[in-house]
Amino acid sequence: MATSGQTKEKSKSKVKEPKQYNVIMINDDFTTMDFVVAVLVDIFHKDPVSAEAIMLGVHKNGQAVVGKYPYDIAVTRVNNALERAKKEGFPFRMTVEEA
Repeated sequence: MATSGQTKEKSKSKVKEPKQYNVIMINDDFTTMDFVVAVLVDIFHKDPVSAEAIMLGVHKNGQAVVGKYPYDIAVTRVNNALERAKKEGFPFRMTVEEA
């Protein structure tokens, strides 16, 4: 059956991107640099060179943005990092802020 003369209505649906959140690592005088680099590589999937650069930025400036993620991913990664630090006895701190 032909539907000549009729047009289909196009629906426009916009996909809303999720809000992004910065994961911020905070310097302390007790957590080892090796531990920080390992967390950045293992949990935040940074390559070793980038991980070391971020770690040095945290060391020199007191804090640094590790990455920008949707809220659930940011919170999960921070919780994993903090749990790992607690197990190893480090007073390691990270926060999540809206980007």
